[in-house]
Amino acid sequence: MPTRNETAFAENAELKILRRKQVEDRVGLSCSTIYAGVSAGTFPKPIQLGAQSVGWLASEIDAWLRERVAASRGVGVQS
Repeated sequence: MPTRNETAFAENAELKILRRKQVEDRVGLSCSTIYAGVSAGTFPKPIQLGAQSVGWLASEIDAWLRERVAASRGVGVQS
């Protein structure tokens, strides 16, 4: 059962799905590097869209990018 925060997020957020190629282009990483990060827990997990298709929430990719920028510059993460 979803938590109240998860329900609020789903109801209030505009959800945009990025496919793998879009994610690669957006973050500048290869497919194998993305999946290695997913396995290591350092990159957002994809969501299952169909039997053989996945996608990533654009908001999670954007947050990951903000975290990388902040970490590389030694500053706090901002939304």
